[in-house]
This record gives sequence, C-alpha cells and structure tokens, in this order.
Amino acid sequence: MQDILQRAQKIKLVLFDVDGVLTDGSLFFGDDGQEYKAFYSRDGLGIKLLQRTGVEVGVITARQSQLVVHRMKNLGIEHFYQGRLDKTIAFKEILEKLNLTPQQTAYAGDDVIDLPVMTQVGLAVAVQDAHPFVKKHAHWITEHNGGRGAARDLCELIMEAQGSHKEQLNSFLINE
Repeated sequence: MQDILQRAQKIKLVLFDVDGVLTDGSLFFGDDGQEYKAFYSRDGLGIKLLQRTGVEVGVITARQSQLVVHRMKNLGIEHFYQGRLDKTIAFKEILEKLNLTPQQTAYAGDDVIDLPVMTQVGLAVAVQDAHPFVKKHAHWITEHNGGRGAARDLCELIMEAQGSHKEQLNSFLINE
C-alpha cells in the first residue's frame, strides 16, 4: 500500500472512463432511442472535493452521449473527450494541454479498451468489478464497483496521500 500512496502523492490529473466506472455500465434506451445512464451522487461529490484541492479531472470515453455532456458540465469537468475508441490520442492531448507527464496522471478503467492508457500512467486503477485482465494490469483496485463509489474511492485515496482529505471532509462541519 505504501507504493500506491507514493504514486497517489504525485497525481495532478485524474482521468475516468464513463461506462463501467462513473456508471455501473448499464445502458438504458427508451422507445425513442434516447439513452439513459445512472450516475452515483457520492462519486460526483468526491470528484468535486478532489477538484477543490487543485487536482485536475478529466474523462475519456469511447461512447458519445449528450447525457454525459450534461453530467460533465454539472461536475465542472472541462477536460472531456467523447467518441474516442483510441483513448491514447485524447490522453496525449490532455497531457500536452496541461503540461503534465504520464506519471502525474491516474486513470480509472474497467475494460480492455482502457488498458492502452492505464499501462502508461503513474497510477492505473481498476474498479472492483472490472474485467479480470484489467485488474491484473492495475496498480490499485477500488473497494467499490463502477458507478457505485469507485470514483469516490480513487478521489479519497489521492486526497489522503496528498494530505488534503481531512480538510475537505472537515469543511462540511458546522463550527459552533
């Protein structure tokens, strides 16, 4: 675990996949063809807390959805790439844009399409219910499943390693 905390201390950018990481991977389609997804509110709060510490957050997803655009705006995520089957191109773009190295980046994924980026970053994270091959290539595996707290697990790991977790939590206490 000490190795994981050392890796997490260096993180300045966290990238997430969407389906299977920020959601449980389920895709719902209405009769009109409209796509629906469920996002876990605690994951969203974890992302917002992490952003408050100065860590950048981004998303790279292979699918394209207006619903995801809405969620990213809601979370204040500016670094957002949709329709990227080759996620490495978007990964390199965001690193260049932010002037960061792969070692300063964490990536959370759940399936083999995430491995090309996961194998390059300083902290590769698989969600608890990720494909076994992905888990085999991760530095760390979250306690919770994708779309059910995995993103929050990663955000809190990074804040803990960087010494900002307690401060973020305590900011919600009312001082009498």
